[in-house]
Amino acid sequence: MQAQADNPEQQPVLRLNGLTKSFGKTVAVDRLDLTVRAGEVLALLGPNGAGKTTTIRCVTGLARPDTGTIMIDGIDMLEDPIGAKSRLGFVPDRAWFYPKVTARELLRFIAGVRKLPDPEPQIRLLLERFDLTRHADRLTESYSHGMRQRLAFCTALLGEPLLFISDEPMVGLDVHGHREVKLLFRELARAGRSVILTTHTLSVAEEIADRIALIDQGRLIAHGTVQELRDLTSRQDANLEELFLILTRTESPA
Repeated sequence: MQAQADNPEQQPVLRLNGLTKSFGKTVAVDRLDLTVRAGEVLALLGPNGAGKTTTIRCVTGLARPDTGTIMIDGIDMLEDPIGAKSRLGFVPDRAWFYPKVTARELLRFIAGVRKLPDPEPQIRLLLERFDLTRHADRLTESYSHGMRQRLAFCTALLGEPLLFISDEPMVGLDVHGHREVKLLFRELARAGRSVILTTHTLSVAEEIADRIALIDQGRLIAHGTVQELRDLTSRQDANLEELFLILTRTESPA
């Protein structure tokens, strides 16, 4: 089921065609077709084991699909992985950094790898935005989980990637951090960049996502706005949690 076809006039920032990935006899992602347009926030949702993390790992180049194509800004991830990766930033659910490096050193190193000209102004702005300026010259081994998560956002945003991906973005963040991340996602979308987030906090997805992509057993089972999912299920009063339960067949649509 798909709530609405993509507008052919809009060039997608990300296009997946027939993406398939198996581990032994287990098919984690099964012929997945999906697009993400410029200027939108897409929530990639599904039950545990649905294939969300494997999909993200393929898109970010951390795993190689068995079949299918991954196009980022028109660049084939499999044919030109460096070119494709240069256009994306990724925040995993549990960030890890080499412990004997400071945040400032890490950001400077990443800027060098990405060959960014004059990165210092952006580094200062990112450290300030994520409240890490006063901790910037401390070793990351001294950081709390929440601080490491905020540093992960800094590293992913360095270089202003066209596609920003965050796996469980609210993990380890306090109330203030939650609010800042929500504002960040909408800010990126307004600037014409694209955001993909995976989360089990469906209220967050309902609040900030433009569209929902719901997958189960590695397949896309619904795709559209919350209102389009309501139309699809004939449940006009349902919130996203209720729609999720109906579409994954854990609750009767009646």
